[in-house]
This record gives sequence, structure tokens and C-alpha cells, in this order.
Amino acid sequence: MPILIDLSIHELHDILSRRDVSAVEITKAYLNRIDEVDPKIRAYLTVTADKALAQAEDADRRLKKADAVTPLTGIPMGIKDVICTKGVRTTCGSKILENFVPPYNATIMEKLEAHGAIMLGKLNMDEFAMGSSTENSAYHPTHNPWDIERTPGGSSGGSAASVASRTCAGSLGSDTGGSIRQPASYCGVVGLKPTYGRVSRFGLVAFASSLDQIGPISRDVTDCALLLNAISGHDYRDSTSVSRNMPDYTDSLTPGLKNYTLGIPKEYFISGLDPDVEKSVKHAISALESHGAEVVEVSLPHTEYAVATYYIIAPAEASSNLFRYDGVKYGLRVSDYKNLMDMYIKTRSQGFGPEVKRRIMIGTYSLSAGYYSAYYKKASQVRTLITRDFKKAFEKCDVLAAPVAPTAAFRLGEKIDNPLQMYLSDIFTIPVNLAGIPGISVPCGLTSKGLPIGLQLMAGHFEEAKLLTVAYNMELALGRCEKWPIP
Repeated sequence: MPILIDLSIHELHDILSRRDVSAVEITKAYLNRIDEVDPKIRAYLTVTADKALAQAEDADRRLKKADAVTPLTGIPMGIKDVICTKGVRTTCGSKILENFVPPYNATIMEKLEAHGAIMLGKLNMDEFAMGSSTENSAYHPTHNPWDIERTPGGSSGGSAASVASRTCAGSLGSDTGGSIRQPASYCGVVGLKPTYGRVSRFGLVAFASSLDQIGPISRDVTDCALLLNAISGHDYRDSTSVSRNMPDYTDSLTPGLKNYTLGIPKEYFISGLDPDVEKSVKHAISALESHGAEVVEVSLPHTEYAVATYYIIAPAEASSNLFRYDGVKYGLRVSDYKNLMDMYIKTRSQGFGPEVKRRIMIGTYSLSAGYYSAYYKKASQVRTLITRDFKKAFEKCDVLAAPVAPTAAFRLGEKIDNPLQMYLSDIFTIPVNLAGIPGISVPCGLTSKGLPIGLQLMAGHFEEAKLLTVAYNMELALGRCEKWPIP
């Protein structure tokens, strides 16, 4: 019998279908792994062992009867703590929601439960998804399994670290400016940000509503396609959800790229790009070329304005969304206050961390009278130009290929006191969110220090199938990551 925690989702599905092993056995193996490893990695904020075992028993009944069995039936997963889970604490990595227990499930949780998936627990994150290192969590930082002195990335750091440390078979994260792709790159796993509107946001606690999107993190591209199949689709409860035919994404996992053109944006290969990252990314592009892809250079001329644009739009939307955390409706309310205004001020001052406060203040300023047109309106116009850049590029190619981040994982504490340097770590991922297109990070090599590097692939709106085809071929060319870190 293979070691259960080393198997991918599709490999676990095969042995579950043959009844070689039970869902309860697999779940216990992962719970034991969490006990063994997570005290060092700290990917989890809440472990739901009793719930997981009950779900596993139910999955075994379904498997025994061959009743509504899917590729996710009996598969243990971790969920980013920004996704509402009925009866299970959902903190968003913030003290202001430390004791918040949602009375309902997010749509994607309903979908996972319908598929018979198992929730092992809720995963650590930067507070309200604001950060690139998971150091902004109000509870503790998460450590990179490849080097525990380094960050796993963020804001979905717990989601990526849990998959890499083999404390879950797959996970869900959210991506507002790179928060799935950057940690996936840093942790050597696959991470996909779907097209805005492809996956329901109902029950996703909002950071920036026009940018946020839920997506899968997995060990390989096949698992990513299976997870995307499960969570995608229209939801009438989400006004931004798009009603559109959804393909079976596993159909796109085919060898050969004979009819594909790969665009290389020149603006993504800039000074300051780590030599190891550049070497690995270019090697991956060559590997795709050897599988039949034609490679052309393209330009995304407004890329240089993306970070500035994002850090006006995202904080402005955060300021509006986080206005509800006032100590009145739910969440933290301080006990010592003189009047209503004093309660507001003390609750928000004590409940929010420094990065969240920083972004609320930036956003409130951008939206204030006399500054709206100068900042938010202008940023929205530049966002349109960035979207047009992508549309023009896709007239020449099917998929864009570029680095995910300028460097591999940096050390914990290295950038926490320099917000601008931290923001610039997302320079290559932010444009995808502004344009609303899909993007994926696929492992493409290691640095000289043995740290993972990811290749970012980007496609047009609702063209996730193209991303998965190219990503699958890169995996065929370079091999799936088999050397998992053992912290």
C-alpha cells in the first residue's frame, strides 16, 4: 500500500473506487500528519477532526453503495479561512472575527459537500487577505515547508503550505492580486485563479469585490482540473457570477501543443528579476516549445501602472467592505467604551491589524470628496487600459507565459517593515486580477538554494481549458514535482 499522504487526488480516487482503502483511513492519515508536521508549518487555524471523520464515514457509505460518487468523494481538503463554513469558526485571519461562526455555508462549500469531499480544517492567511507573506495573520505566521525560515507567500499561504507539506490532498484559496498564484509558486504546487465570475463568491468574505476570486491549489494539474470542475458554475446568489456553459476541464488534459501560440510579454522580464527565476522560466518556455507551441513576443505596455492602480482600487473597495465591522452587528466588540463613537473607534483599533488599517486609510482617502476623480476614477480608467492590453495580446497568442514573482520565497521578516517592497512582490500577478482573466502557477524548477519557482500562464476570459492544456504539457515536459519537502 502506498503512503496515503503522498498520493494525488486522482490517485486517491482510484484506490477509493477499488475499495483498497477507506475514506476514514485516508482522513486519519492526514489528521496524524497534521499532528506531526503542522506545529512547525502552522498552516491551520482550526482543525475539524470530528467533522472530518464524520464526513469520511459518510463518504465510505457512498462509496460502498456507489451512490453519487465523484472524483472528490472521500478526499480530505483544507479551506482558506476567508470562506464561510457553517458551524465552523471563520476568522479571516483577524482578531475582529476571532469568534465568528457563520450560520451558513459558502456556495463552494455546498458544492464540496455535495461531491462528498472532507474538510480537515481552516487555513491561515494574511488578515482579510491583505498581504503577500501570511505574516499579517493576527494569530501567527505560516512557514514554507521547503525552508521554514521563509514565507510561504500570501495571502493564501496556509492553503499552499498545507498542500506542499502534505497535510491535505488539496485546498481552496482566494486571489485578489496574486494570492493563489504567488504562494503556489513559493511552495512548489499548482494554483489557479479562475476568470472573475467563473466561481461563486457567495460566502467569500470580501476584501475587494471586483477583484476577489476563489480557486484551487493542488499537487498537479490533473487535480487542479478536478477541483475546478467541482467549484465552477453559475450561482444566482452571486450577482457577479456568470451564466455560461462549463466544460469538463479534465478533457483539456491532452498531450501536444501543435496549434498553440505562446506569448512572452517583454514587460515581465525586467531588471531585478532573480537570475534563477529567469533561467527556470525560460527553460519551461523552451520545454513548451518542444511540445509544439509557437513562441512570439508580445507587449503589455501598461504593466508598469498595475501596482499603483491596484493599490488604489483594492484599498478603496476594502474600505467600503470592512465598514461593516463596527462592533454592532457581529464580531468583536470591546467592553470598555464611553459612547457609540468610542465603541466604534476602540473596536476597530483593537480588532484590525496594522496592514488592514493602512489599506482602510488609503482607500478612505482615495474615495473622499475632492480626491475620488483624481485617484479612484483615474485608476479605473487605467484598469481599462490594462484589460485592453491583454485583449490585444490574445489576438496574437493563445496563452501568455511569464514569471509568477520576481524572486523565490523570501525570508520571514525580510519585508514586513517595508510595505512597498512587499507590494512589489505581486508585480507580475496583479494585472491578471485587474483584467479579470484566469492565471495559473505551475512548478517549473528550483533555485540554486532548492526553493521552488513557478511559471505563470495567463489566458483570455473563460479560457481556463487553454491554461490547463499548456500547464499539463509543461508537467509532461518537466515532470510532476515528486520531491516533496519533509520539514
